[in-house]
Amino acid sequence: MMYSTGKRCEVIAKYMIETRATVRSAAGVFGISKSTVHKDVTKILEKENHALFVRVKELLEINKNERHVRGGEATRLKYSQMKMEEDPCETQ
Repeated sequence: MMYSTGKRCEVIAKYMIETRATVRSAAGVFGISKSTVHKDVTKILEKENHALFVRVKELLEINKNERHVRGGEATRLKYSQMKMEEDPCETQ
């Protein structure tokens, strides 16, 4: 679906707020790059719709503060799966 740049920013921002999506997941849903999503919701949206920009900025800050937790959980899961593949009879 084609949008003007300003409209695209608003659509992406509303999606991110409603679903608490990360930049990466929003980029995947809309089929655009992470850098485009980030530029849209930080630079362009600030000029187009400041109130929406403030809400997205808060979400981006939350995601930034939580990313180390998500990364640690992903690593833990990866290694527990690798351990199960090596010795499926061993319990954790």
